Amino acid sequence: MAFTAEQLAGNYSFLMSIRFLAGQTRGMFDAGPRLARLLASHQRWLLTQTAYALHLEFDPRDPTSGFTAVRLTGRITAHKVASRNTVLAFIEELYTYRFITHTPGDERRRPRHFEPANVSHQAMFGWIYANLAALDLLDGGERATFFQANPALMKLVQPRIARHCLEDAAWREPPEQVAQFLWTEAGGLVVDNFISRMDIENTESDRFVVGRVETRALAADFMMSRTHLQRLLAKAAQRGCVGWHDEPRKTRLWISRDFVEEYCAWQAVKFAYVDEAFEWAKTRIEGLAV
Repeated sequence: MAFTAEQLAGNYSFLMSIRFLAGQTRGMFDAGPRLARLLASHQRWLLTQTAYALHLEFDPRDPTSGFTAVRLTGRITAHKVASRNTVLAFIEELYTYRFITHTPGDERRRPRHFEPANVSHQAMFGWIYANLAALDLLDGGERATFFQANPALMKLVQPRIARHCLEDAAWREPPEQVAQFLWTEAGGLVVDNFISRMDIENTESDRFVVGRVETRALAADFMMSRTHLQRLLAKAAQRGCVGWHDEPRKTRLWISRDFVEEYCAWQAVKFAYVDEAFEWAKTRIEGLAV
């Protein structure tokens, strides 16, 4: 039985799963920084997941199906996630950095189909695996192991996650405190960095200790401008989401409990869809094996 978002958000141990995933995401960034940045803002996350799902949903009997510029634009603009020009620029970026290629034989056809390169397949598989492993921490399950042993699940699991997340405003439109990070370039990387480092054992009633943060080094690490990062942290500090133990030097950071709880409740929406898609796909795979 899959977890619901309410069950996850109300589970004290869920914070450990969130921190685990944040650490895994950091590892993915270290392995492929430019590719990882495609998931580092919420708009790009939605674009990436939707594009990948369209590819997996390709039906050779229907030449209009699959990952094309028209289909991605239609699905994304229908939910007001991005403009047509933003979608086309995103596709061009993916193609330029060879994260996608033209489907063989499609170079001059219309509509032109795209498909993920091997590095993109590996990254998406790793992302789902990490999410399943984070869920396993809550109940001692073996989702990640089963997924790894049955890679065919990918074709069923990923499109279902992507569709549900895109269609649900609770995930598509992050709450205000979270949105100030997630709608900005590389903002997701910043949040993951803080979450993965925060001390969940030694906490005050209203805040978690993150530790030493050097904005110059962090900005360079995530390939963003230091000015952008400082502006982002200043806005978050004004809202009480983060703060510094050592004003005015600003090196030892804390993150508010309110922010963390809001972030966990938002993440719970996606995790519930991941769990539901996995359980649904596993049942189908096992049914075929009988």
